[in-house]
Amino acid sequence: MRTVNIHEAKTHLSKLVDQAAKGEPFVIARAGKPLVKVVPLDAPEAPRRLGFLVGIDNWVVPDDFDRMCEDEIVALFEGEP
Repeated sequence: MRTVNIHEAKTHLSKLVDQAAKGEPFVIARAGKPLVKVVPLDAPEAPRRLGFLVGIDNWVVPDDFDRMCEDEIVALFEGEP
C-alpha cells in the first residue's frame, strides 16, 4: 500500500482520491509516521432518477407557468409592499 506525506497528499489529493476510489487505498503520514488510511467506501452508488415520473399521468404544467406570481416578483424587485 502506498504511503504519502501530508504535503504530497494536499498537492495531489484529487488524483489520490480517484485512485483510492478505484481500489488503490493509500496511507497519509507525517514525518514518516502513518496517520490515516484512505480506502474506498463499499456503499453502492445512488440510483439515477431518470424517469421518476413514469406511470404518473395526472400531472400537468400550467399554461401560465412562466408568469406565475409575476406581480409578487415584480413588487419584490421594485420594492413595493
